[in-house]
Amino acid sequence: MSGRLNFGRRLVIGIPFVWMLLFFLLPFAIILKISFAESARAIPPYTDIIVFAEHKLQVLLNLQNYLNLGEKGIYLQAYLGSLKIAFFSTLLCLLIGYPMAYAIARADKQTQTVYLLLIMMPTWTAILIRVYAWMTILGNGENGLLNSFLLWTGLISEPLRLLNTPLAVYIGLVYSYLPFMILPLYANLVKHDQSLLEAASDLGARTFTSFWKITVPLSKNGIIAGCMLVFIPVVGEFVVPELLGGSQTQMIGKVLWDEFFSRRNWPGAAALAVVMLAILIIPIILFNRNQAKELEGKA
Repeated sequence: MSGRLNFGRRLVIGIPFVWMLLFFLLPFAIILKISFAESARAIPPYTDIIVFAEHKLQVLLNLQNYLNLGEKGIYLQAYLGSLKIAFFSTLLCLLIGYPMAYAIARADKQTQTVYLLLIMMPTWTAILIRVYAWMTILGNGENGLLNSFLLWTGLISEPLRLLNTPLAVYIGLVYSYLPFMILPLYANLVKHDQSLLEAASDLGARTFTSFWKITVPLSKNGIIAGCMLVFIPVVGEFVVPELLGGSQTQMIGKVLWDEFFSRRNWPGAAALAVVMLAILIIPIILFNRNQAKELEGKA
């Protein structure tokens, strides 16, 4: 009986490790290998880094792909642009999503279900279709729905240039990733003990003071989780900046696409991807350390 239990435990623990091995570590190892190769006119378009000839096994690592990342300004601009856009998009999602999550958490149970359904419904549609809808709304000229409405109301005298601008990118990103900020915040806020706010009120604390000193600190884990769920995928976003930002918006996802499919520079693109992953690992490590400290404090 104990043997079956041990086998069951190992199976349950082993499945996530096998999943990570097949769908993260193995693809990452392939990309890492390609990043040390050289471009070549072949299929696939790169050289082998492990060569066996004349009874000698040679490992040829080409570091030029990584050196090019610092030498070519377009790569540095793409990294900085991605981090900047991801930071401000995450901040906007937090400023918009926190009040929404707070309102949902304070509503009655039946209303909460309706609100959560409304938050989740847009995600049931493919992101490409939703971005194309925003292209219609933000279209330049009188054909754009927003421009047509503003002209009809008389708020503007000539159409605004909305599409293919940084503003359009921020609108598309905030719209696409707002649910990923609201849901972890709601899951955290709904578990708060309201008696703490009542006690603060009895002691003479104002509503805003109670909110700032009690609710916000208690929702720190929800804030961090929401910011992680928004920031990390936005850094590598491709669809929104490509369709709404145009050529003016440089993000690492667009550069990766160009390197892989337009220039067929697979080693250079692989090096870009490896460095991007290394950058994204930093907030993940910080988050895990924060969680570990909180668990030690509770213990």
